[in-house]
Amino acid sequence: HSFSLSGYPARLNIWHFQLFVLVFVSIIIVLTVNNSAISNLVDYYSLVIILYGGENMKTVADLDRTDRRILNTLQRNGRIANVDLARDVNLTPTPCLERVKRLEKEGFITSYVALLDPVKANAALCAYIEVQLASTTTEAIQLFNQQMLSLSEVQECQMVAGGFDYLIKIRVEDMQHYQRFLGEKLSTIEGISQTHTYVVIEDVKSQTALKINL
Repeated sequence: HSFSLSGYPARLNIWHFQLFVLVFVSIIIVLTVNNSAISNLVDYYSLVIILYGGENMKTVADLDRTDRRILNTLQRNGRIANVDLARDVNLTPTPCLERVKRLEKEGFITSYVALLDPVKANAALCAYIEVQLASTTTEAIQLFNQQMLSLSEVQECQMVAGGFDYLIKIRVEDMQHYQRFLGEKLSTIEGISQTHTYVVIEDVKSQTALKINL
């Protein structure tokens, strides 16, 4: 009797993959004395567990059409009254409110915020900064992350794969404010090797809503 791996249940395929990665990491740890390589491999295995171990996590694909319509509406207008929301999704107010509370509890809705006009908030200048670290050890990454969390000008900070380590989005009042941020804050952070800045000339498209198919 013959069978292929593709015929396995999804859970069994994931288990085999995780076992393979664990064995591979164990062999590398035994054969190498490079602490950085060990750290990177262990971090990779942890990421695999997170990505593949959460197979039972609900996503929008598990929601019905009404729930998805609620999410779409709330993304456009988080302050909409429950009565108006219920009318938009063809429900009565009570079951509509219950659905919203369930979506909040299950983590589909994480928060409700007010989006400010950056010009009126004295943050008209938007820029993206590529950051390359001199070292990518765990300690260096943790230190840099902590520094980013403390800088009010930084709106977004993502660790990326490619020719540099981080991509930062900042908003400041003007070019003078940017120069102060660069000279007095960013350049004083220990461990930064080099940076490249791209100043936004025009916001062609800027939105916060995620695409949800109905």
